[in-house]
Amino acid sequence: MALTPSNMLPIGTVAPNFELVNTVDDTLVSLTEAKGLNGTLIMFICNHCPFVKHVNEELSKLAKDYVSKGINCIAISSNDIDNYPEDAPDKMKQNAIDNDFIFPYLYDQTQNVAKAYDAACTPDFYVFDKNLKLVYRGQLDDSRPGNGIPVNGKDLRNALDTIIKGELILSTQKPSIGCNIKWKA
Repeated sequence: MALTPSNMLPIGTVAPNFELVNTVDDTLVSLTEAKGLNGTLIMFICNHCPFVKHVNEELSKLAKDYVSKGINCIAISSNDIDNYPEDAPDKMKQNAIDNDFIFPYLYDQTQNVAKAYDAACTPDFYVFDKNLKLVYRGQLDDSRPGNGIPVNGKDLRNALDTIIKGELILSTQKPSIGCNIKWKA
């Protein structure tokens, strides 16, 4: 498993809009329709990556904890499914059901959305404020598969709590680390 860090998109970047198919219910979801009242968390994840598998339970909890606070979560998989069939839309749907994801799990078939966000790894996290300006990009927490640190979502939860309060995020933003996005040849 290759260790790939986030590219750390510049703070203040406006979220590129998109319209992708939600693999759970086959509806089209656009960012402008799915954004949260107080903020939006966009996560680039996939099914097969051990780094994502390591945090799936926390992602499910986090979404449930913050939806009532006006934060909407959106997950996107951009991996090449020809070479990584475990990341195919039908398997994405099953993964969302198995992990009780309450957020849309979108498939980026063209990989254009991942490129627009300069996404590099899975998981890769982006928090946008109510105006869809980037305020946080980085890790969920310090836990990684095998390092013995419990998954608690500390860094991402701190960022979400801070924007709900209408404050600036002043803490250090560490890049997420995970598997590289599987780009098409």
